[in-house]
Amino acid sequence: MIKEFCSVLHTPIGELSILADSAAVVEVSFMKPGDPSMQESSISHHAATELQAYFDGTLKCFTFPQQQAGTPFQQSVWQALQTIPYGTTLSYAALSVQMQQPKAIRAIAAANGRNDLAIIIPCHRVIGSSGKLIGYAGELWRKNWLLNHEREISQEGQLLLKF
Repeated sequence: MIKEFCSVLHTPIGELSILADSAAVVEVSFMKPGDPSMQESSISHHAATELQAYFDGTLKCFTFPQQQAGTPFQQSVWQALQTIPYGTTLSYAALSVQMQQPKAIRAIAAANGRNDLAIIIPCHRVIGSSGKLIGYAGELWRKNWLLNHEREISQEGQLLLKF
């Protein structure tokens, strides 16, 4: 996919690059800055506006067009990730059972790691079977922040005590 447009959003957990082609957002990343010569498009701007609302705690579901290249298996994993409710987590093992592929835990984890739409496809909601935070391309401290943010907004799950 050709990345033609870029919006940058300053968030509580770092700068977020939102890359788009002429039809959809194709990448949302903390780690890869966009080309400084790229212009913002209406699609990337819309995505930035919705992501800002997510960080403000007023939006839980994204409506802007999105697309990422991947194998049919990867696409099925990314679709399954979108069924994990806001403010909750699911283990890789439970996700593999939900996908009716209980022996594909490693393949599911690998597809999860190939997700180019951070936050949008909520790969941060997948944790280890022990309940530990594992495997997040945006670094574990961001995953922890995102999960705590969603739990605080939704009042689901165990909240972190702040002193």
